[in-house]
Amino acid sequence: MPVLPGAEPYRHEGGEVGVLLCHGFTGSPQSLRPWAEYLAGRGLTVSLPLLPGHGTRWQDMQVTGWQDWYAEVDRELRALTERCAEVFVLGLSMGGALALRLAARHGDAVRGVVVVNPANKLHDRAAAALPVARFLVPSTKGIVSDIAKPGSREVGYERVPLHAAHSLRRFFRLVDAELPQVTQPLLVLHSPQDHVVPPADSARVLSRVSSTDVTEILLEQSYHVATLDHDADRIFAESLAFIGRLAPSAGKEGTATGG
Repeated sequence: MPVLPGAEPYRHEGGEVGVLLCHGFTGSPQSLRPWAEYLAGRGLTVSLPLLPGHGTRWQDMQVTGWQDWYAEVDRELRALTERCAEVFVLGLSMGGALALRLAARHGDAVRGVVVVNPANKLHDRAAAALPVARFLVPSTKGIVSDIAKPGSREVGYERVPLHAAHSLRRFFRLVDAELPQVTQPLLVLHSPQDHVVPPADSARVLSRVSSTDVTEILLEQSYHVATLDHDADRIFAESLAFIGRLAPSAGKEGTATGG
């Protein structure tokens, strides 16, 4: 299947500091592309992969699960660590959960973590029925484009495949149990008005990680997809400052020339 326009992966060869960006469930790299290009423009090496089953049609996601999505970002992280002296992992929503698991499992190979509206749990009461419902109903209403900014749109699926949602639910439980293994510096940016992931998820992450260098920033003007919303510029600037504080060499080499 052809990739949806705008949903293509993005990579940029920059300096010795690398960043891996992880997009969200049923979303695509498009939701993080401006962030990726901003960091590339400041001389960083950037990887923004398209997760398996995403960016085409929702039916393709039915045959994928968390193991596939995590394996993709794990491969990208390993490739970045071979290329770069220091690597940071960044993520939106489920991508935040992926980033946190990478940090928990890879230890010192990850220099720091930045998450935007990180997802930690499926809060819908219907989630408890997923083990059975996924065999009866293929999909439900989508969750993309929760954005306050007029005219801003997320490229993703209008339907949520229930087999994938069931796998996501299991993944969240796994990541939650591993959060105490996260020791790296952590920047959490989250929206008080988020119609997909409640603030309770960010609070849960903050309460369970073992990181001692922790920064929390509220995104008052944005909904869930804050990287395409009113607070996008703040996210970009705060993440760059976070990376620059921990890796002073960030941006000293390389300039962006395109994807």
